[in-house]
Amino acid sequence: MKIGIGNDHTAVALKNEIMKHLESRGFEVVNYGTDETTSFNYALAGETVAEAVVRGDVDCGIAICGTGIGISIACNKVNGIRACVCSEPFSAKLSKQHNNSNVLCFGARVVGSELAKMIVDEWVNATYEGGRHAERVQTIMDIESKNC
Repeated sequence: MKIGIGNDHTAVALKNEIMKHLESRGFEVVNYGTDETTSFNYALAGETVAEAVVRGDVDCGIAICGTGIGISIACNKVNGIRACVCSEPFSAKLSKQHNNSNVLCFGARVVGSELAKMIVDEWVNATYEGGRHAERVQTIMDIESKNC
C-alpha cells in the first residue's frame, strides 16, 4: 500500500515519526508536507494529499496539522475525499469500516507519537465493510455531487 502524508509546520516531527513507523511495517510513504518548522499553510498540505488520493497516485492519505481539524476541512473540499479527524484508535478503525474514509487526520498538538501510531495502525489495518454502510457512503457522495 502506498500512503501519502502531508503536514504543516506544527507537525514536522510527528510526520517524520509516522513515516518511519509506516515504512518499518512495509508501507511506501510519499511526503507531501513540509519539512520546515517555519509557517506553512495546512490547507495547502491537505489539498495536496487529497488530490494525490483522488488521482490514484497513492492509495490513501494521512494529514496532520496542529489539531487535525483545519487540514481535514481542506481535504474534504476535494471531491471524492472522506477525511476523518481521529484522536483515538477506535474512531479511526470505524471511520474506515463504516465510512470508507480515505484520508486520516489528527493533530500534532492533540495526540502524542505513540497514540498517533496506534491510530494509524488501526486505520491502515481496517477494511471497509460495505453492506449496510454502502448506502450511507453513497448518500455522502451524492450530497457532494449536488453541491459541486
